[in-house]
Amino acid sequence: MSEMTPREIVHELDKHIIGQDAAKRAVAIALRNRWRRAHVEEALRNEITPKNILMIGPTGVGKTEIARRLARLANAPFIKVEATKFTEVGYVGR
Repeated sequence: MSEMTPREIVHELDKHIIGQDAAKRAVAIALRNRWRRAHVEEALRNEITPKNILMIGPTGVGKTEIARRLARLANAPFIKVEATKFTEVGYVGR
């Protein structure tokens, strides 16, 4: 991961995920920026606000697979949490 550019990350994601080009670019940039933040000196690290990723969309568009593949690239753990149990019964988002 340390030597991968966002373009190379997208290329790796392209091997497994069809479509979702904008999402793959966005998460590739976020992953690279997160890696860069972790490797700068402590004084600068406190000045750089980490960016979290929230992926939303209908069922079956590839959110979980993108996250799973990113975790593999970064050698990071992957945990999937189902959030529907935290919403009211019958709630439909906007």
